[in-house]
Amino acid sequence: MDREQAQNLIKETFQNPFDKTRFVNFVKNFLNYIEEETFSQQGTYIPDSYKPYVSKYERVGKYNDGENRIDILIVYLKHKNSIHYARTTQRNFVAGYLQGKYGTTADKDAALVAFVTSDESSRDDWRFSLIKMEYKFEKTQSGKVKVKEKFTPARRWSFLVGVHENSHTAQRQLINILANDEQNPTLKDLEEAFNIETVSKEFFEKYRDLFIRTKEALDEVIKKNSKVKDDFKNKGIDTVNFAKKLLGQIVFLYFLQKKGWFGIGRDDEWGAGSKHFLRELFEKKHSNYDNFFNDILEPLFYEALRIDRRHDDNYYSRFNCKIPFLNGGLFDPIGNYDWVHTDINLPNDLFSNNHKTPEGDIGNGILDVFDRYNFTVREDEPLEKEVAIDPELLGKTYEKFNAIRSDNYEKYKTALKSNKKG
Repeated sequence: MDREQAQNLIKETFQNPFDKTRFVNFVKNFLNYIEEETFSQQGTYIPDSYKPYVSKYERVGKYNDGENRIDILIVYLKHKNSIHYARTTQRNFVAGYLQGKYGTTADKDAALVAFVTSDESSRDDWRFSLIKMEYKFEKTQSGKVKVKEKFTPARRWSFLVGVHENSHTAQRQLINILANDEQNPTLKDLEEAFNIETVSKEFFEKYRDLFIRTKEALDEVIKKNSKVKDDFKNKGIDTVNFAKKLLGQIVFLYFLQKKGWFGIGRDDEWGAGSKHFLRELFEKKHSNYDNFFNDILEPLFYEALRIDRRHDDNYYSRFNCKIPFLNGGLFDPIGNYDWVHTDINLPNDLFSNNHKTPEGDIGNGILDVFDRYNFTVREDEPLEKEVAIDPELLGKTYEKFNAIRSDNYEKYKTALKSNKKG
C-alpha cells in the first residue's frame, strides 16, 4: 500500500476504540502475512495469580521472520483502569505465555499484543505492545555455546492508543513497515519501530524550533510595545528565559490534562475533565478572547492555577469549570512582571495555525505540535518503555536548554544553522 493508505489505516486502527476486526486487518498488513492459527483461553487456563487482572486471552495469528517466532495476541483485562496500571503484571503474563507456561510450546521469541478491557463499552483506551524475551548465552569449557538461563525478564514497548490519543507517533514509527509490501519485517525492525529514542529526538527538535519562534515573537512584541519593554527592562527579564518558561508552563499542562484535571464541571470529580482542554481553550469553548496569550493563558497561569480557591471547590468562573491550585514557582510571573497591566499580544497563530509542515502535518503552532504527541505521567522502567513523552524525557530536554542565555542566543542560532547546512 502507499504511504497515504498506510497513514489512514494507522489512524483508523489507533484513534478509535479497540475493534478486533480492525486490529487483525492492521496486523496482517503490518507484517504482510500471518499464519491464522487461532485459539482463545480463559478460566482454568489463566494462572491464579493473574485471574484478578486477566479474564481471557486469544491468539489471532503467528508470524515468523525466518529466525524468530512472534505471536499476535489480544489480552482482555478485567478492569478498565488496568490499561494504565498493573503494567508489570501485564508484561509478566505475556512472558509466561511466551515461556510456554500456559500449556503452549515455548518456542516463541516475542508477541505483538493488544491489551484491552473485557467490557466492550470501555475500550476507548487500549495499548499496543511489543513484548520480547531475552536470552542469555555462555560458553562451556569445551567452547560450545549454550543457554545459561533460558529466559531473563521480558521487555515491553507500548503505544497507548484509542479515542483520547493522537496517532502521530504511531504513524511516524510504524508507517515505514506498513507501507513496505515487498519486505517482511524482522523482529529487529519491530524493535526499531517501538524505539522511544526516535520520538525523543523528533520532539526535542520540534521543541527547539518552537522556542526560537516564541523568543522571536516576544522580541517583536517588545519592539512595538514600550510598556512591555520598560517593564521587562526594569525587572531584568529577557525574552530567552520568558520563552523557555512559557513553553515549560504549557507542556506541563499537557501532563495535567492527561490526568483529566481541567475543564471539570463544578460538581464533578477530579479526573473527569477534558483530555484536550488547552485545545478547547484555543477554540473558545470555555471563554471568548481576542488574544490567546494575553486573554486566556495569562489568567490561566497567574490566576486560575496560582491562587488557592479550595474554599470554593477550585471553581474558576472565567472558564466555568474547576481548575486545580498548583502551589509552586512555575506559575509565578517571571521576574514578577506586570501581567495585569501589560498586553503581551503574542500572535494567535504562534499557538495554532494551518501551515503545512515539511512532514505533511497541518499546523506548526505550539498547540499543534504538542497535540501530536502522547504524554504520559508514568516514567519508564528498565523493562517497560512507553512510546510517549514522559517527565524524564522532558527533564532531559530542559537540561539541553539551560545553557541558552540572552548573551549567547545568537551564537546558538548560528551553530544550529551550521549544523543544518552540514
